Amino acid sequence: MKRHKVAIVDSATVVAEGIAAILSRSPRTEVVGIYRHIAEIESIIAAGRVDVVVASVAQYHEIEATTSLNNIPVVGMQSSLIEEDIVRRFNATITLYTSAEDVERIVAEAAEQPSEHNISESHELSDRERDVLVLVARGFTNKEIASELNISPHTVISHRKNIVHKTGIRSVAGLTVYAVLNKLVDSELI
Repeated sequence: MKRHKVAIVDSATVVAEGIAAILSRSPRTEVVGIYRHIAEIESIIAAGRVDVVVASVAQYHEIEATTSLNNIPVVGMQSSLIEEDIVRRFNATITLYTSAEDVERIVAEAAEQPSEHNISESHELSDRERDVLVLVARGFTNKEIASELNISPHTVISHRKNIVHKTGIRSVAGLTVYAVLNKLVDSELI
């Protein structure tokens, strides 16, 4: 099994070291270093020593300006509310609430499917996907969503997969924040 080389970039030492500790336990990843700024990793990227970068979404503008990242997937670490269109530009995102197993899986999947970090298309959700997202944010189960929208549970699952693909957000909590930030649901109703 190939081990993916991961560089972690975050000015928050506790967050960066926590992600490094999680990824170091995985047989699928090797942490090559923890850095405070994207500029610090340009030389190791040029040397081919990085397969995937895990970086704070707060450093998005620096990430976007770093041309050496063009063929390296970037997983965003979201520890605060960030505009949805910025979050969507990452290959994937993790939050403070993402489980250790999911962090390992998300980083490995990003490394196995590299693409330019800054060209994620800005896919808009369809009306039906928005309907499903609102109900997910309100705490409905797939079966309850199916009943509410008069569609099959399989169709709900399909819509949820599309939502995850388009937003890059996998957790219900993350999708709820996305729905609130995009004014699809009032935070008072959650």
